[in-house]
Amino acid sequence: MAMNATLWIITGILAAVMLVSTSKMFVPREKIAAVGHAGQWVMDFSPTALRVIGSLELLAAIGLTLPAVLGIAPVMVPVTAACVALLFVGAVVMRLRRGERATIVPDLVYFAMAVFVAWGRFGPEAFTG
Repeated sequence: MAMNATLWIITGILAAVMLVSTSKMFVPREKIAAVGHAGQWVMDFSPTALRVIGSLELLAAIGLTLPAVLGIAPVMVPVTAACVALLFVGAVVMRLRRGERATIVPDLVYFAMAVFVAWGRFGPEAFTG
């Protein structure tokens, strides 16, 4: 029971992070870059690429929560969590290529959270129905 609650909490945090990340679809990249060094990465991507990334993050937020809540194809939760983990691998690689080692810690934490959700929902606390 405690494992299930932990997985739901971590899933909720990941979904919230994904939702907040979609702001790159609506906020001009120049404004994001002006926030500071951590936001400079957006200038490496076209506005279209940022919309695509934001759309994937929105789909991730939906895929992490709705299938389990609605009981429709709940296997999509761990599949989505695995995809989120891959998204954060890409984020870490991009930051390392840019020489932004100090900014990879949050991405590594989110990666670990996504891997934990994928493992937990594929394994010990899989949704059955």
